Amino acid sequence: MRGSAGNHWQWTGAGAMTDRVPLHEIGVESGKRARLHRILFGAGLRNGTAMFLPYDQGLEHGPRDFFANSVAGDPRYVFELAIECEFNGIAMQIGLAEKYYAQFAGAIPLIVKLNGKTDIPADGDPLSPLNATVQDAVRLGAEAVGYTLYVGSPRQADDFAQLRQVRQDAARFGMPLIIWAYPRGSAMAAKGGLDSLYAVDYAARAAQELGADVVKVNFPQPGRTENVKSEYVRQWSTQEAMRQVVTSAGRSLVLISGGSMTGDDVMLDKARLSMDAGATGVIFGRNVWQRDRAESLRFTAQLRELLKRYPSEP
Repeated sequence: MRGSAGNHWQWTGAGAMTDRVPLHEIGVESGKRARLHRILFGAGLRNGTAMFLPYDQGLEHGPRDFFANSVAGDPRYVFELAIECEFNGIAMQIGLAEKYYAQFAGAIPLIVKLNGKTDIPADGDPLSPLNATVQDAVRLGAEAVGYTLYVGSPRQADDFAQLRQVRQDAARFGMPLIIWAYPRGSAMAAKGGLDSLYAVDYAARAAQELGADVVKVNFPQPGRTENVKSEYVRQWSTQEAMRQVVTSAGRSLVLISGGSMTGDDVMLDKARLSMDAGATGVIFGRNVWQRDRAESLRFTAQLRELLKRYPSEP
């Protein structure tokens, strides 16, 4: 159950609420709350919704992700695009932040990803190793840090230990912690697949319990039920599935990932369903910067118009 005061929640058939938890109810201290307020109400639409641009795919997927729109391989282009499209923040690895953010500091909030890996080794026992610290993010003027958590990986004990240190440092410096909560590993893949409702719902709950202030999840696919736990083997509508994930995130704000490049209608429908379910916003990367500039501006204008309909309280 998200929230417990006023009209901030109501139960539905899926056991979820239909409104977003306001910033003042998410249970963070003043430093984190001040930074989250600057992100949600000092950038983008400034109405409490969020539209983030992730730009860590060069490490995660290699240069091939920039082949569709080669200019996107230049971080300066992506910074300028994020500012023009009125994103609430841009997320990237430490090296790009150190070399490029100074030119754009103050123009758009920065989220420093603290861990990351390549996609070259097989993903059987995945772990995303740390390559930066919360102190690095503070030094660079970031408003939040990001951590990729592989829920269900055989190496989750190492993952949890890494995250513990990040969580403690984030609390010490008043830095919001955004967890990229991704189901991974062969055991999880065998239970309906990595984007089954069971997998995504578990990842959202795990991120909340491990200390996420904001959790990024993939859009769940409720029809993928092979070998999942029995409670998930029923007819879920897409809306019910998304509401269940938001409920499992509790007081962690929810961002929905865009995933691979796809059509406008699919992405806008995904955003609408997510916001109706109580998500705080979206984090769309390749679906923005893999387009040419004019297409990026046109698509994000539609996205902003949609998000305007979902204001939240500070």
